[in-house]
Amino acid sequence: MPISFQHSVNVSRGPDHVFAILDDVSRTPEWLERCTRVERLGDGLNTVGTPLRYSYRDGGRSGTMDGEITVREPDRHLAMRYRDRMMDVTVDFVVEPRETGTRPGSRLTHSIEITPRTLPAKLFAPLLRRQLPRQTVKAMERLQTLAES
Repeated sequence: MPISFQHSVNVSRGPDHVFAILDDVSRTPEWLERCTRVERLGDGLNTVGTPLRYSYRDGGRSGTMDGEITVREPDRHLAMRYRDRMMDVTVDFVVEPRETGTRPGSRLTHSIEITPRTLPAKLFAPLLRRQLPRQTVKAMERLQTLAES
């Protein structure tokens, strides 16, 4: 059974600025605490199908997940899917324009879905279900701060 969570934040910068931070996957460790690196394994610009490698540290454990960009609509929508032997993870970002008076603004919605694949991962699912909201909210707050700085 998948574990899902969604969170939105208002950002006082335009969608193009917010999307540029997300689209530069090498900047992910700046706002996602457990991420140590995201590598784009293909050449050229990000497109649907561009292969990625996500490296992370969680507590005393580190690992990698291979993935790809699954949706890329500039300045609006970016999604990626990652997989390792234990889990499938889908992350999705939608950036919408938001009126803030005289300055451009955005509404950023982040959705994540984690599907455990192995028995140990399924046993770990209740802990993931408890941790995911806090981790996601914290990441979005950090991303908001980064985008507004």
